[in-house]
Amino acid sequence: MIVAACDSNQDNLSYMQYHSSAKINSEREAAFSIRSHGVPFGVLKEQQDLPNPAELLLGAFAACCLKNVQRFSEILGFSYENVSIEVTGERQEKPIKIAAIRYTIQIDGVVGKLNAELLHKNLRKFGTIYNTLKETCDVSGELLIFP
Repeated sequence: MIVAACDSNQDNLSYMQYHSSAKINSEREAAFSIRSHGVPFGVLKEQQDLPNPAELLLGAFAACCLKNVQRFSEILGFSYENVSIEVTGERQEKPIKIAAIRYTIQIDGVVGKLNAELLHKNLRKFGTIYNTLKETCDVSGELLIFP
């Protein structure tokens, strides 16, 4: 058995924890599991029908933003019919990384008074994935409101 470890050098603070596990087999079929849900992903260029890891990262960002729109709709006292988000990631080649994330959030059918600037500020301030990614790449976007 070969073991390689990484110590994150965390202080003795209390943290919320998340867990995921992943597998790949000899046929290059890969999936990760969260709770009882399996999510397949592509590891080969030929697997165009499956999301790749970078796309999954952008999906997590999108989910974080939408979760927080829902959360803040209750706090700020507005409702909506639909919310959608478009996210684009820009990959840099050397060193390889996501260099920028751009997004557009659209809220349709807003009922009640909504301070769009306050909502957008809260989305940028209180998103777990948003805050993690903004520490490593440029994140910018816009919030569009339609009555």
